[in-house]
Amino acid sequence: MLNAHNITVTFAGEDLFSGITFKLNPGDRIGLVGKNGAGKSTLLKVIAKEQYHSAGTLAFEKEISIGYLKQDIDFEGGKTVLEEAYSAFKEIKSIEKKLEKVNTELAERTDYESDYYHDLMHDLDDLSHRYELIGGYNYQGDTEKILGGLGFKQEDFNMLTDTFSGGWRMRIELAKLLLQNHDILLLDEPTNHLDIESIIWFENFLKGFAGAIMLVSHDKMFLDNVTNRTIEISLGRIYDFKKPYSQYLLLRNEIKEKQIQAQKNQEKEIKHTEQLINKFRAKANKASMAQSLIKKLNKVERIEVDVEDNAVMNVRFNMSIMPGKIVIEGENLAKNYGDNQVLNNVDLLIERGARIAFVGQNGQGKTTLAKMIVNEIDFDGKLKLGHNVQIGYFAQNQSEYLNGEITVLQTMEDAATDSNRIRVRDMLGAFLFRGDEVEKKVKVLSGGERNRLALCKMMLSPFNVLIMDEPTNHLDIISKNVLKIALKKFEGTLILVSHDRDFLKGLTDKVYSFKDEKIREYLGDINYFLEQHDLDSMREVEMRTKTKEVNLKSTGGKKEFKDTKQKKKLQNKLSKIESEISKLENEIINDDAALSENFDKLTTDENFFKNYQAKKDKVDDLMEEWEEIQSKLENI
Repeated sequence: MLNAHNITVTFAGEDLFSGITFKLNPGDRIGLVGKNGAGKSTLLKVIAKEQYHSAGTLAFEKEISIGYLKQDIDFEGGKTVLEEAYSAFKEIKSIEKKLEKVNTELAERTDYESDYYHDLMHDLDDLSHRYELIGGYNYQGDTEKILGGLGFKQEDFNMLTDTFSGGWRMRIELAKLLLQNHDILLLDEPTNHLDIESIIWFENFLKGFAGAIMLVSHDKMFLDNVTNRTIEISLGRIYDFKKPYSQYLLLRNEIKEKQIQAQKNQEKEIKHTEQLINKFRAKANKASMAQSLIKKLNKVERIEVDVEDNAVMNVRFNMSIMPGKIVIEGENLAKNYGDNQVLNNVDLLIERGARIAFVGQNGQGKTTLAKMIVNEIDFDGKLKLGHNVQIGYFAQNQSEYLNGEITVLQTMEDAATDSNRIRVRDMLGAFLFRGDEVEKKVKVLSGGERNRLALCKMMLSPFNVLIMDEPTNHLDIISKNVLKIALKKFEGTLILVSHDRDFLKGLTDKVYSFKDEKIREYLGDINYFLEQHDLDSMREVEMRTKTKEVNLKSTGGKKEFKDTKQKKKLQNKLSKIESEISKLENEIINDDAALSENFDKLTTDENFFKNYQAKKDKVDDLMEEWEEIQSKLENI
């Protein structure tokens, strides 16, 4: 599908990476990993042909289709969620307009025997056939299914995209990408704006994707669940193994240990050979042997151990002063944004030392409650902070509050006080801003570097209660691990809003689940919550089914209940047939394309035409079966 050979990208005279070579094959699900600034997003841009490479070649298969999800997207307003999602189907929408035009003309004309009317009928037939082949009768259902999987509700579909946050609009872009049936998907941090439920749905979708995937993610669990190959960019070169991330790490460590051992053995051998050379040089009758050993030594290819970029943040969260036993107390808390009621009649009691995870779908009030606690937004109800409570708050979009026009150093100095200004450079060094890097303007930093700077700036203020809203967005895996260790050691009260399951593991002992304007408490870690949540979801489905059955029995009797079950069965059968027809039609399109390219060769291939005709016959049979089932459905 793709062959990258010796790809080099240079910025300001320095190579970001050089000599990168790899192949992308059908079925590959590549996790592209590495530290912030290593060049992961740049490599995706190069493959997507959105950025030039300084050297090397990229060779693609003919007519390969590439879908690319960027971190930052320019949105256009004025469309509903469905209208924006439907824009993924350019050919379908174009044919719909042509069909409408042709049908209008046919309805208005009466010259049924004329050549022009005959041509219109021919155009209608061709357009209808093409419309059916490319999924014109299925695209609306597919769109609603994918939007639902990504967290949109039915009532959201007809709302303008302008009314949604950037994260939700990013989901619409992701939905469009998934609907377009690309051969290759390039995904840059696709889970940053997804909640846990949507991530699990997205994982299952990608597992069933037929093409190739290359994705940048710092979510270790997501990488392990989706990928089957890992490419790491480190210090300008790549390491490529056909393993998901966790297995790759183990394998790479094993390889490095073997390299170290082999290097030690080689050094011993070289040292022994050098001693013999020095010994033989002193004797005239051994001089030829010495020369022979020197030649042998010059030919030895020295074993090198892979160099790793081991620079990590040095983070420590110190508790300022001891607060009272109750740190946060809330009564009848409520918040609405216009007609949208987010939280209602919520009571809250958080004690000193609590470690709480806020989880739930986007828009259910997690960030809203965090902002209410730090008094960033107005709300209804009573909320009181306890004695000596000092809050440190890391907002979800904390890095956006940074001034892009000033330097890293100036950002810190402007926020510092007289007591800690002298420590600013040391603090920046601990967050990997060293030497000339402190003179960089904030606007040139990567997303992960901006997050590190925002974390560093937060440390300038004292706190004993730490509220962090999606702190891991854009942080690389190594930085996330360092942050996790620092949070484990923090002795104060911790409230974490996060969708990163692996990051939350072992960090909290209580989960607050946000749903339908309320908060439900789970006394356990994220794993316990997910187990219980699965059980709750199953019970919810069972209860809905039972309620439906009771209602049907009470209002329409046994016949109505039986009809509904029969209808459901037929609809499922209909859906399977539609899916099978769609699959066969796609295969026929590919066969048509193969015929147009290799007609002379394929005309002698009996099996090709036999299979080709069998697919067409099967489509005809399935269409007849579809009509029969549709007729039964209409009669119920």
